[in-house]
Amino acid sequence: MSAVAERVFTQEPPAEPRNYLNTDHTLKSWLLTTDHKRIAVLYLISVTIMFFMGSIAAAFIRFELTSPWGQILTNEAYNKTFTAHGVLMIFFFLIPAVPAVLGNFLVPLQIGARDLAFPRLNLASWYVYIISAVLVLSSLVMGGVDTGWTFYVPLSSLYSNTPVSLMLVGLFLSGFSSIMTAVNFIATIHKMRAPGMTWFKLPLFIWAHYATSVTIILGTPVVAITLLLVVLERTFGIGIFSPELGGDPVLFQHLFWFYSHPAVYIMVLPAMGVISELVTCFSRRQIFGYQFVAMSSMAIAAIGFLVWGHHMYVSSQSVLQGIVFSLLSFLVAVPSAVKVFNWTLTMWKGSVLFRTPMIYALAFLGLFVIGGLTGLYLSSLDTDVHLTATYFVVAHFHYVMVGGSILAFLGGIHFWWPKMFGVMYSEFWGRLSAMVIFIGFNFTFFPQFIVGYLGMPRRYHLYYFAPEWQFYHVASSLGSTVLGIGFLMPAIYLTASLVNKRKGEQPLMPHNPWGAKGLEWEEAATPPITLNFERTPMVTEVPYNYDPIEDTNRVRAEKGLPLIELDHDKDKVHH
Repeated sequence: MSAVAERVFTQEPPAEPRNYLNTDHTLKSWLLTTDHKRIAVLYLISVTIMFFMGSIAAAFIRFELTSPWGQILTNEAYNKTFTAHGVLMIFFFLIPAVPAVLGNFLVPLQIGARDLAFPRLNLASWYVYIISAVLVLSSLVMGGVDTGWTFYVPLSSLYSNTPVSLMLVGLFLSGFSSIMTAVNFIATIHKMRAPGMTWFKLPLFIWAHYATSVTIILGTPVVAITLLLVVLERTFGIGIFSPELGGDPVLFQHLFWFYSHPAVYIMVLPAMGVISELVTCFSRRQIFGYQFVAMSSMAIAAIGFLVWGHHMYVSSQSVLQGIVFSLLSFLVAVPSAVKVFNWTLTMWKGSVLFRTPMIYALAFLGLFVIGGLTGLYLSSLDTDVHLTATYFVVAHFHYVMVGGSILAFLGGIHFWWPKMFGVMYSEFWGRLSAMVIFIGFNFTFFPQFIVGYLGMPRRYHLYYFAPEWQFYHVASSLGSTVLGIGFLMPAIYLTASLVNKRKGEQPLMPHNPWGAKGLEWEEAATPPITLNFERTPMVTEVPYNYDPIEDTNRVRAEKGLPLIELDHDKDKVHH
């Protein structure tokens, strides 16, 4: 019997076309890259690490508050823990997350540019971010800082024995990182738009980043100089803010909040740009009132600089000033309401697709509306006096800054993940994680509205004088556990999608899986090539020109159903 050797032919998977990810695999090619897409990936890794470090501090806070007498932390350790949580989350995640990751990746692609205007400056901004993060983390390793993320004087300048100066220098540098990115965005949007890309053909994501960049450039130098003055007062005893040295502590508050309230919009405006993209894509309709949504971003940026005094109702600020700032604070709610109104009308009668990014967008709307409406109580002079420095404030800014920004960031990451990495994730796990995060977030922070209204002060780790508040703190801590699980889920399944792609176990990615409009979807490859486009794109259409008949037919074709024909003469639809 003769043996016949059976030749087995194995079909090699098709090689992936050359793109920005596989053009070079060396570490040097990543650390010295000037490609805006690779820098966005570097930022994505960096801010994710800082987010989970800040989350660990949050877990300690929530565990500590499950008992009216505290659990494991001393007064000093608790102060250092909530300072670390605030600094890491605000300065190293919430402020840079959407602009530095999604903005870096998408601004040139959405306007038809080959890169940002200043690629080396873009890389420098990431290195400055890393250096500032190292300085801040060093201050934590040296024992931590106990002043809170607001660094109020004279505690931060005269009385704290912790490494405040080192942390402030780190934050001073992080401000320059933001400024570098903002300068790049403004120059790119002004000078590098593709032919035909007029101002009112810009995607709303671009309008949001333009408004954010203007806010960063006008506001960040103020807080940077303020923090530097605190370092000078602390180091050389120069009397600027501390009354013991002849300074004015209220001046510090004016300068700090002149930046730090617009900083809320630095965190939220880019998130709003993401939501505009998601709502119009998954509603399969043009955004309702495009120009109003675009101009509302600019209005928020402008009015945001006029409301800082509502953080100072209980300072020595006069009552008249308080009334003026109160009225102006109500005014800033108008452009925010315009956005919510227009997003809602875009979905109305739209063919809403409940894909993972859209579920994140809907969760954003829910949390942002709650955060915005509760902000009216803090804008009002009379109710704010009762609620100042309570857990009501903590809940409010977590709903706006954290709920809004993080859910929009995750929605944007899920929306553009196929474009960034050429791979899809599990829709089941994506939808589940969005719902777990939404439920966990509300369980965590809604009880804080109640306990804050009842009088629980923020930054206290003991409340033995009112043990009846324990129920709300335990509920909040249980909710934070659910929230933590929800945040871990995307980290796991998104990473798994990259691993599966590397193993060749992931199916080929459709060029435009959402049927989305925009140059990044219709003109650029997936993932994009190094210089973004094979040829210079020409923009002829209005933004978000979705055709409901075309979209419906695309879905019906995928399901093998007969297509719909439109009788243009009689405006009738036939199957």
